[in-house]
Amino acid sequence: MSAEYTSTDIVRAAGDPRYTDSRQRAEAVAARLVTEQHDRPSLVSTIAREVAAEIIEDIRKPGDDLNSVELARRYKTSRTPIREALMLLEKEGLVEIPPRRRPRVASLSIKEIRDIYRVRANLLELIAGDIARDVSLDDIRTLQPIVRLMETASKAGDVNAYFWANIDFHERNTELAGNRTVKKIVDSLLLRTLRLRRISLSQPGRLQKSYEDHERLCRAYEDRDPILAAALIRSNHVTGLSVLENIFSQ
Repeated sequence: MSAEYTSTDIVRAAGDPRYTDSRQRAEAVAARLVTEQHDRPSLVSTIAREVAAEIIEDIRKPGDDLNSVELARRYKTSRTPIREALMLLEKEGLVEIPPRRRPRVASLSIKEIRDIYRVRANLLELIAGDIARDVSLDDIRTLQPIVRLMETASKAGDVNAYFWANIDFHERNTELAGNRTVKKIVDSLLLRTLRLRRISLSQPGRLQKSYEDHERLCRAYEDRDPILAAALIRSNHVTGLSVLENIFSQ
């Protein structure tokens, strides 16, 4: 979806299918981060994109087998394209392919979750400081339409709409900073975090708290306060991690 952004024109509206059709959005993210990065036949790309979306949407859960025979039957193909597609997803951390065993949906340990969230927090803290110091107010204000959608979704209790608006906010936020190295690392972690972020946002009170954090972040940007901006984005990630730690430690 990032190709749709410009520095002065981001329009989001309640009811936009990019926000209401969660499966379609999951496939679009998988296409951008997995299949568009690799020169593979179209069938391999389709399989990888659709299986990735099923994992992101929690249709396929951590530890679930990915039976290549069943997938071959579903896509009316041999097992070779299935294996190639699953290998692409293994590189992105969505699939595990143990020796002499069936591939399965990857599971993250609580330590891996902590590591991912800490890395993201550090990177986004860097981004937030740079935006507050260096990015024009006109560009910063392109975040506001997304924040307004987040507000609407929060008030409606619409987790899916909020979740995808949140993804767009951080895509745009990272783009604004103009740091390609950081963006590449953040993108490499995105697929690993999508399911976790939805779980976190689904907990009571999280939508409102997250919306308030992002609203304050935009105000810190406009006030040219890099220290506060960095602290807010770190706090948001620390809170999200704390929610996940409580869930996965039960």
